[in-house]
Amino acid sequence: MKRVTAKKHLGQHFLKDISIAEKITESLPSHLSNILEVGPGMGVLTQFLIQREPVNLKVVELDSESVSYLNQKYPSLRDRIIEDDFLTLNLKELYCSKFSLIGNFPYNISSQIFFKVYYNRDLIDYVVGMLQKEVAERISSKPGSKRYGILSVLLQAFFDIEYLFTVEENSFSPPPKVKSGVIRLKRNGETALNCNEKLFISVVKSSFNRRRKMLRNSLKPLVSDLKILDNSLFEKRPEQLSVEQFVLVTNIVERQMC
Repeated sequence: MKRVTAKKHLGQHFLKDISIAEKITESLPSHLSNILEVGPGMGVLTQFLIQREPVNLKVVELDSESVSYLNQKYPSLRDRIIEDDFLTLNLKELYCSKFSLIGNFPYNISSQIFFKVYYNRDLIDYVVGMLQKEVAERISSKPGSKRYGILSVLLQAFFDIEYLFTVEENSFSPPPKVKSGVIRLKRNGETALNCNEKLFISVVKSSFNRRRKMLRNSLKPLVSDLKILDNSLFEKRPEQLSVEQFVLVTNIVERQMC
């Protein structure tokens, strides 16, 4: 069977280390019944996921060459291969109940994938993903870390996140120029933030877009009453604030808007 050619514009780097592929799939709890794999490529993760039958496994792949390969290699999966762009896919149409996400995520869209996870968090109970190590560390970093950022705050509001392990460049074909990291997200019990979520997102993004400044400076565009900036929370830099503190800041900002 002819191998699929890795395409640079799709950010494809095919994992060739089978032991790592198995380790990644084992990081997703075995009891889960609905699983969506993103970007299966030549099916290095798929071969282990499909062994979990009768799991309701679906895969989404944009590359037509990979789709043809998967159809030949895994005929039982034929009706469950979705040839589409995950970023534009309507996830509510895929499963009748919650599902889990897994994949070797393309570096060039990994952040966008996790923003989509955030906005579809009530559908997704687990995520196991391999992505650029720097981004994986950023998502899993806690307050106080220089890597802590926008995605850290948004995702940690609704998921418990673990950095599982690092994957070396030579585990891929072609090898990327950077190391990869595998992380696991598990949905926590939070159903909603105790604040205006749209404003919360604006506060978090405004804060980290000027991350070297204290909040009193970075949030001025959102504030009409400068007196609220006297609160001690606004003397901190964004990487010093927990999710709960960002919620407090959001509520303070919203009150002065009334």
